[in-house]
Amino acid sequence: MALPFDDRDGVIWFDGEFVDWRDAKIHVLTHGLHYGSCVFEGQRAYGGVVFEQRRHHERLHASAEMLGFSVPYSVATLDAACEELLRRMAFRDAYLRPVAWRGSEMMGVSAQDNTIHVAIAAWQWPSYFAPEERMKGIRLDLAEYRRPDPRTAPSRSKAAGLYMICTISKHAAEKKGYADALMLDFEGYVAEATGANVFFVEGGRIHTPLADRFLDGITRQTVIALARAKGLEVIERRIRPEELDGFEECFLTGTAAEVTPVSEIADWRFKPGAISLGLLEDYMAAVQPK
Repeated sequence: MALPFDDRDGVIWFDGEFVDWRDAKIHVLTHGLHYGSCVFEGQRAYGGVVFEQRRHHERLHASAEMLGFSVPYSVATLDAACEELLRRMAFRDAYLRPVAWRGSEMMGVSAQDNTIHVAIAAWQWPSYFAPEERMKGIRLDLAEYRRPDPRTAPSRSKAAGLYMICTISKHAAEKKGYADALMLDFEGYVAEATGANVFFVEGGRIHTPLADRFLDGITRQTVIALARAKGLEVIERRIRPEELDGFEECFLTGTAAEVTPVSEIADWRFKPGAISLGLLEDYMAAVQPK
């Protein structure tokens, strides 16, 4: 049985100090728990170095601003905290979770005077999907819920509340034997998986949904740059579900997922091929410390 996340050895960086893992607690009336005023990041360390650390912490600040509050620690402070956390935990390859939320001074929709808390935890998490499943291509269901209209939610932020429908959709998919679910956007176009961006391959060209209605992942941006560097055409556009019949390959990208080939989405079938597997190899090379 896996270790529970509230009962582990080690330390967590909490409001500027390192505290025992088991003592990193919040009150039950924390605003971030009740009203979703919480933002976070997911980042990975390879060989003791966090990949694109600064960009992740800049995005944490940007996400908080979209929710109407400011992270009280600079990007440089968060960078240094992650580096020291890895040293104290004696981790070289690890997943890190910075999170910022409104505290418990006010309980109600309004919470302008609540303290903004920040914590960073790190743990060892080799792969989001089972390695043997990942290499042959994972299976995705089609989610019932859709990504929201940007006019109804801050869809470009990495806000905790936006993941509620992701959890529901992933649970429903896993219950049916799938690894994850593909979500459409509010107009019915292909959007993303529950925690990763999606790409398709057709005739040597890569197609991916335009990321203006959901999170434009840092891994997504990295993989697009890697693909273009090797002369591959990457087309960012609206993709209709019925177009999936014409694609040969499919893969997901994300800090947790890294690059993961897909073999199936509901009734559509794909085969991990040279482009998917090549970009997986390129990405794993790119994240290694130079």
